[in-house]
Amino acid sequence: SRTFRMWKFRTMYVDAENRLATLVDRNETDGLLFKIRDDPRVTPVGRRLRSSSLDELPQLINILVGEMSLVGPRPLPAEDGDFLGDVRRRLLVRPGLTGLWQVSGRSDMSWDDAVRLDLYYVDNWSLLLDLRTLWRTVGVVLARRGAY
Repeated sequence: SRTFRMWKFRTMYVDAENRLATLVDRNETDGLLFKIRDDPRVTPVGRRLRSSSLDELPQLINILVGEMSLVGPRPLPAEDGDFLGDVRRRLLVRPGLTGLWQVSGRSDMSWDDAVRLDLYYVDNWSLLLDLRTLWRTVGVVLARRGAY
């Protein structure tokens, strides 16, 4: 897979990257991701956009130009690009707006479990799996589970 610019609404303050170092000890996830439930770098409007998943809407542009798919493993930042072993296999398919990871726990899931679900998708892709995932996505987004 190749590097691309993923479109997204800005949900954090402009100096968010500079403030990251002071928050590392509060990371609630393992692996490549950094997540904290009440991240002080997120703006009030950004918090609403994230909890409703509306911050992801601009990625429809990525889908329209062929950089992403509706369903697939979530793209990861290029700075996390030294993927090894199984994590690298995620790159065999086009990244998606939603995926098994998102409908099975989102931010509340461990990195290892997320990778395991992404690899299941890579190995077992089917139109039916995509349709089921899209259907489950509607429920997860409406319930606002795991979005922060």
